[in-house]
Amino acid sequence: MSHLERFAAYAAAFEKAYATDDWSLVEPFFTEDAVYEVPLDPPIGGRFAGRPAILAYFKDVTARFDRHFASREIAGSEPPRQQGDSVSVRGKAIYRAAGVPDFVLELEETAHFEGDRIARLEDRYSPAMKKEIDDYAARYGAKLGLGQPARSPQR
Repeated sequence: MSHLERFAAYAAAFEKAYATDDWSLVEPFFTEDAVYEVPLDPPIGGRFAGRPAILAYFKDVTARFDRHFASREIAGSEPPRQQGDSVSVRGKAIYRAAGVPDFVLELEETAHFEGDRIARLEDRYSPAMKKEIDDYAARYGAKLGLGQPARSPQR
């Protein structure tokens, strides 16, 4: 299986984990000592070292951000590309909730593989996107309850 195919399988597992809140579904895609870098201010961003820390981060950040919206739509901006042992993808997530404007989060994510597992995952945001995140959270965060745990979906 190519790294592109493995990344596509990871992305599909991530969406299933998001729908069920069962983050063990993405566990097989990471090395034990994987690192995930999210270059945003805490509590949304940070550096998460080790597979258990990454899985805990996914559960936590989706509870404090994504699940406060009525819907979340993922869209790729361009096809994923592979360079050596890395796969990069550009895309966006569109978040919708009643009473607030849609929020469009754009990012580039790169997965660096060791064998068939991700050893390092890196998100990149433009300076303008970082400002949009901060501005949206400042303006609508209290109304949406951003930063507070949200209820997980029923299984």
